Amino acid sequence: MAEEVKVFGVWGSPFSRRVEIALKLKGVDYEYVEEDLSNKSSLLLKYNPVHKKVPAFVHNGKAIAESQVILEYIDETWKNSPILPKDPYGRAQARFWASFIDEKCLPALWKASWPCEDHEKVKDEAREHLKTLENELKDKKFFGGETVGLVDIVANFIAYWLPRIQKATGAELLTEEKYPKLYQWGHEFENHGVVKEKLPPSDKLIAFFKDRFESVSTSK
Repeated sequence: MAEEVKVFGVWGSPFSRRVEIALKLKGVDYEYVEEDLSNKSSLLLKYNPVHKKVPAFVHNGKAIAESQVILEYIDETWKNSPILPKDPYGRAQARFWASFIDEKCLPALWKASWPCEDHEKVKDEAREHLKTLENELKDKKFFGGETVGLVDIVANFIAYWLPRIQKATGAELLTEEKYPKLYQWGHEFENHGVVKEKLPPSDKLIAFFKDRFESVSTSK
């Protein structure tokens, strides 16, 4: 009997794309359900009743929410092509950096990408977080070494979404001059044979962010 694997997501969400990337790396077939967050489906509300947001993941009738939790579940369920290290210390380090990205980097980078109060201070904070990641990456191809792992997948926003926000708004946060290792990592990640199949269309994403920038700028 075939397994039921479903992903409820939004085309431009880096969080639901994380789940799709992990499944693709594992070679797991799944059904994708596109959600409209302005008119959430009854199934999304059923499968993620607490947060009521994407991604929601369903495996043989059992629902899981929150992208990092889903990623670990996927890695534990399908053992091939692991995205977490085998040793406990390596797994702990990967979880630490994944949490750092979600709790510190992404909120700061998102805020710094749009007009706001104390914009220079906000941008300085975001750049400091990028520097921390630059130092952690060292001379590795990916954060976990030679293959895409948990930290890379969680950092997908930095690799792919952030450069397109910068093109749309003119913001300068992640640049090759200031963060050469992180910049090169982003290039490697988005051009990875499996990853690039699960990234949203670049032009569509840039157009979306241009519209948002114009809307935010007009309201100021």
